[in-house]
Amino acid sequence: MDQNAINNLREALAHSPDNIPLRLHLAQSLAQLFQYQEAEQEFKAVLRLSPQHKDAKFGLAKAYFHQEKYGVTIVVIEELLHLDPDAENYKLLLCRAYLRNDNKAEAQQAFQELVRANPTLRDEELDQAFRNFHFDASADADDGIDEDALRSSRPGINFKHVGGMDRVKDEISLKIIKPLEHKELYAAYGKKIGGGILMYGPPGCGKTHLARATAGEINAEFISVGISDILDMWIGSSEKNLHQLFEQARAKAPCVLFFDEVDALGASRSDMRQSAGRQLINQFLSELDGVDANNDGLLVIGATNAPWHMDPAFRRPGRFDRILFVEPPDQKGREAILQIMLAGKPLGKVDLSSVAKKTEGFSGADLQAVIDRCIEDKLKASFSTGIPDPIATKDLLKAAKVHKATTREWFNTARNYALYANESGLYDDILSYLKVKK
Repeated sequence: MDQNAINNLREALAHSPDNIPLRLHLAQSLAQLFQYQEAEQEFKAVLRLSPQHKDAKFGLAKAYFHQEKYGVTIVVIEELLHLDPDAENYKLLLCRAYLRNDNKAEAQQAFQELVRANPTLRDEELDQAFRNFHFDASADADDGIDEDALRSSRPGINFKHVGGMDRVKDEISLKIIKPLEHKELYAAYGKKIGGGILMYGPPGCGKTHLARATAGEINAEFISVGISDILDMWIGSSEKNLHQLFEQARAKAPCVLFFDEVDALGASRSDMRQSAGRQLINQFLSELDGVDANNDGLLVIGATNAPWHMDPAFRRPGRFDRILFVEPPDQKGREAILQIMLAGKPLGKVDLSSVAKKTEGFSGADLQAVIDRCIEDKLKASFSTGIPDPIATKDLLKAAKVHKATTREWFNTARNYALYANESGLYDDILSYLKVKK
């Protein structure tokens, strides 16, 4: 099929616009030529004429998928599965859309069901995502988490290595550090040492760095957990992995157990379509409560860019009972971060205050990007002489002018939640930062 054939199909449709087979053929031909936006319009035209046309619906779903419209792909495929619940090709596309849309728990459950129905099924993207390149549907789940594979260490940094963020550091000190320094006082009041803190805010503002520095501040073991460390193909295995991880952290107490992107594991149960995700959340809540174990000395820190996706049950006392907004650094904080990041580099006369003033709204990651861009320019200038050309204020200001703050997009989303889904006042800190009145 080439463009001439497409033009001929369009000309034929001009004389017979309600010809469903002809319009469907045009839509499928456009998709074959990777013209997905135009294919989408033609599939929609077929569905206006025949709303339950399964081939047109599936074609539309694939057109959406290839345009990275994963949310609407999921909606269309779920409609198709009501018409044909056993269609493997529908389920496979749904699973891929779940995965691309960061619904990994749902993708895991859907793929597991596919494999049980068809043990010979292979899909490169899904196999790789679930670390299961060659599996047997009748095999038992593996033995859980390999303790040696965990990212466990005693960090060599503390709060001195974290620029700015004084308010958040004070909150963490009150919740985590003071209890360890004054164990007798806490014991006298019958209060356990431990608990949970949830840090939220735009990406790149140092949540992970701060969690690691917290462990260093109290000379505690630090275990960093990602979603891939927990999720498993097989029913019940994810919960088992989570339990083993908590048990290993308890054995290392005092220990900071850090969950990055914790919303991927603790999404709202009311939003979930599959039971596997809800069971994992219930297990997570049980571990935080220490129902069958002693959590004394276990310090759990979660970080998320999307706290509004977290199940409200995580905010109950004894779980993530301190919710801390980690905003982009203020001017003083930016100056401190720049000083830390520039340490050891060839510097000329640098007025960090001037640079800090010109980088309002920049995250720590944005400031690193500014320095990296500046260094790239200085390297080019030094190639001819072979001598490092010192970084000056004007070089940093030039790089800062080119780089745009990446936090703006996050605040556009967060502002809506803070204004319209903030009954408990959880997001008042966002409104305060944006200087928005309710």
